[in-house]
Amino acid sequence: MTEISLEDIITELVVNGGSAKSKAMQAMKAARMGDFATAEVRISEANASLQKAHYFQTELIQAEARGEKKAAVSLIMVHGQDHLMNAMTTRDIALEMIEVYKLIKNK
Repeated sequence: MTEISLEDIITELVVNGGSAKSKAMQAMKAARMGDFATAEVRISEANASLQKAHYFQTELIQAEARGEKKAAVSLIMVHGQDHLMNAMTTRDIALEMIEVYKLIKNK
């Protein structure tokens, strides 16, 4: 397997985390408008981006555990992790909001 640079891993965390958060926000907007089919598609897209980001995060953790690569705590690393964690929180909130909008729309 080709070694992935630390910079590439951080980039993947930022890009995929940002994409996931954006898709989750779009899902909430679609649900607010009553378009639950689109909301579900956007949540699926958010999940796919989160899965990609999580893969790279796991690569970093496993490499460090094996002693192959030590990830320095840097501002850019914190930024990448922050993007991922914010995206996960936004997705979780979006899932709940979609359910709330379904209850409101079905009254």
